[in-house]
Amino acid sequence: MYQAIYRKYRPKTFDELLGQIHVTTILKNQIIKGNVGHAYLFSGTRGTGKTSAAKIFSRAVNCLDPKDGNPCNKCDICKGILDESIMDVIEMDAASNRKIEDIRELREKVVYPPSRAKYKVYIIDEVHMLTNEAFNALLKTLEEPPKHLIFLLATTEPERLPPTILSRCQRFDFKRLTSRDMEDSMRKISLEMGVEVDDKVFKLIASNSDGAMRDALSLLDQCIAFDDKKVTYDDALKILGIANKELIFKMVDSIKEEKLDEVLQLIDHIIQEGKDTSLFLKDLIHHYRNLMIAKTSADPEQLIDWGEVEVCKRQSGEMELSYIMRSLQILADADTSMKWSTQPRIILEMAAIRLVGLNNERSLEERVKALEDGIALPIQKPSQTPVKKTEKSPESKPAVEEKKETPKTSEVKRPDESIEKPGLDIESIKKAWPRFLQTVKTRKMSIYALVMEGEVAQVNGNRITLAYKDGFEFHKDAVNKPQNKEFLEGILVEFFGQPVELMILMKSCVPDNSGNYPEKSIEATKEEVIKEAVDFFGKDIVKFK
Repeated sequence: MYQAIYRKYRPKTFDELLGQIHVTTILKNQIIKGNVGHAYLFSGTRGTGKTSAAKIFSRAVNCLDPKDGNPCNKCDICKGILDESIMDVIEMDAASNRKIEDIRELREKVVYPPSRAKYKVYIIDEVHMLTNEAFNALLKTLEEPPKHLIFLLATTEPERLPPTILSRCQRFDFKRLTSRDMEDSMRKISLEMGVEVDDKVFKLIASNSDGAMRDALSLLDQCIAFDDKKVTYDDALKILGIANKELIFKMVDSIKEEKLDEVLQLIDHIIQEGKDTSLFLKDLIHHYRNLMIAKTSADPEQLIDWGEVEVCKRQSGEMELSYIMRSLQILADADTSMKWSTQPRIILEMAAIRLVGLNNERSLEERVKALEDGIALPIQKPSQTPVKKTEKSPESKPAVEEKKETPKTSEVKRPDESIEKPGLDIESIKKAWPRFLQTVKTRKMSIYALVMEGEVAQVNGNRITLAYKDGFEFHKDAVNKPQNKEFLEGILVEFFGQPVELMILMKSCVPDNSGNYPEKSIEATKEEVIKEAVDFFGKDIVKFK
């Protein structure tokens, strides 16, 4: 009968146990000195060697010829425990033996001495699954155990154990294994099996095993089952349903460049290839984590897989740290949502769309600064308060002249720019606006979502005023960013064949044809800004003089 790799190559001595030297050193010293306790608790994530350590310990304490605290695995006792012909080592799964009746039965049996070995050893796996009643029944035995009895408890969730149980055990915490340890172990196993495996396959499996050696060996088992002569990197990608790293890199570049269509096409390609959506999202989270490390660490080579360091340095160099952090938050939220969703693809696509539009979102610091500027504006800059024009007021003349100033021209050069062309009119602009929006949509969906909420309020010469209603301040600010404004003005030049200046304002700041502003006064605007500040910070913090 075929035996799984993780069982066939299970470590048989403490020296073979990977990455847990802080545990094995103490256990070997106790065995050498004969200072063995009656109850041990091995805790840690799955696949880190808890059960293997318990099995090794059960043989070591009973071995007839131990070697530096390790079992010899050759004496009759060791062989009997290995082939399960000696019944003095009992393994229990607490998940299926969790009731008080099971523990009472155990208590009745522990009083009997071992048949052949020195100690009777009980290995209880996933001990956190026991009921409270079962724990209470076990407590008495842990308090006053027979001299011939040793309990080895293993759990992935030690916090679920009662303090009364924890206080009666020697606790050892098992660490996640490093990628390098797992790669070395898999390389050694594949050589013993006579299978040629690409080095990149070991790295791929290690990075997707979350520090669990059992998981890594199970994945290696799948790959070898596909081809027991040679396992290539491409084969491993197909077998394990993992996305190619190059695909991850390309997607991050497309997100940064705000190429939404490319990003969605890549997601579709991943789905069509049969890749696991949840795994891909985790890979994406891991890559953004690497970008964060590359951005902040003085020595990222120690914290990032060597094959990805240069790419991470390049990509992170084009990003702000705040942008990377917000991207990680979006992906983490998507990962949480995906666990409960029946439509993981939609969750992934929603996260991708948010990432593409992230440049247009303001950070907390920017929001605070905008609030501060908004509060200071009416007080510190009274000259900006609109003045109603009258025929008798000579001061209104500069305002009229200001409207006649030559508008700023777009950077797009045309051969006939020097030829004077008639100004634009609002009717033709409004008529062409739907086609203009459609063009923006096909080129940059993220900007289309922002500009579609505005409306053409005024056209003066070659200046188009785009106005936003109250509540759309974010959209106004995002469109007003130089790169977005320049992008829109470029398309307007294509439409109307002449330089166009785009002015983006709130509707309350746009005067009517008579030069009068809406009834909403600066004082009213100031009150709203103050209210926004109070809502944002809390009335106990905000004070005004």
